[in-house]
Amino acid sequence: MSMHEHSGHGAHPHANDGHATANAGRVLIAACLTGGFMLAEVAGGLITGSLALLADAGHMLTDTVSLGLAWYAFRLAGRVATARLTYGFDRVKTLVAYTNGIAVFAIGAWIVMEALQRFQDPPAILGGPMLAIAVLGLLVNVGAFAVLAGGDRKSLNMRGAILHVVGDLLGSVAALVAAAVILTTGWLPVDPLLSVLVALLLFRSAWSLVRESAHLLLEGVPGDLDRDGIARDLADNVQGLREVHHMHLWSLDGSKNVATLHACLADGVDSQRAVREIKLRLSKRHGIEHATVEPEFGRCADAAPEH
Repeated sequence: MSMHEHSGHGAHPHANDGHATANAGRVLIAACLTGGFMLAEVAGGLITGSLALLADAGHMLTDTVSLGLAWYAFRLAGRVATARLTYGFDRVKTLVAYTNGIAVFAIGAWIVMEALQRFQDPPAILGGPMLAIAVLGLLVNVGAFAVLAGGDRKSLNMRGAILHVVGDLLGSVAALVAAAVILTTGWLPVDPLLSVLVALLLFRSAWSLVRESAHLLLEGVPGDLDRDGIARDLADNVQGLREVHHMHLWSLDGSKNVATLHACLADGVDSQRAVREIKLRLSKRHGIEHATVEPEFGRCADAAPEH
């Protein structure tokens, strides 16, 4: 078997190209919508004096950059594996997802600090123009969310992109509500108050994304997989397999799962047949598309030497 055939991920470089291209296209559309309206929202925030609009504009600026990175990560992931990057570029998507989560934390912290200053000295706010800009922003963000919602939800990169757009959506809703309250009651503190609420919601979502992407970067077992349960399932359903040990499970991007394991076989078992059955069950039953299986008879090759 050649190195190319054995590589697994490099053997079928175009298998997921269509899906990845569709995801990249969705993210690019969302980036264009977000970036285009961000300029209008910056101008509107400066003219009206609204923190809610400026906070959302700052968020949209970072989101435009983050969505651009997410688009590039999807494009990069389609490249064929190399001799130096033997699993390809899928892990770039996880790295971008982690970076996006950290960026959202930074945005939320800026919003909170700015809101605290505005509580102490609330500036004058033009409620009418603020309301009009908030409505337009809401429509743009709803459109961007609709585009991304049809993408692959298992991909952490796509989830990171959706998180940014949801943050923008919440920011537009907060600005809209704040404008309505200011127009009807004249109560200015509602602007920084709702901005802080948006920041807290962003913190919660960002923590989930950062935690999960960091877990994958540390090559932890994906949350939807049970390593010990899979080992027992293999031993129960593959004929001639006595036990599974030295089993490692991880994921490249939240959707492409990988496994390595030692398969302890009974004497006389056809090792090639057993390995094929193990790989087939891992793929069909557990969604693990790439596995490296080391068959063993008797003593494990990694066991401590006898003295």
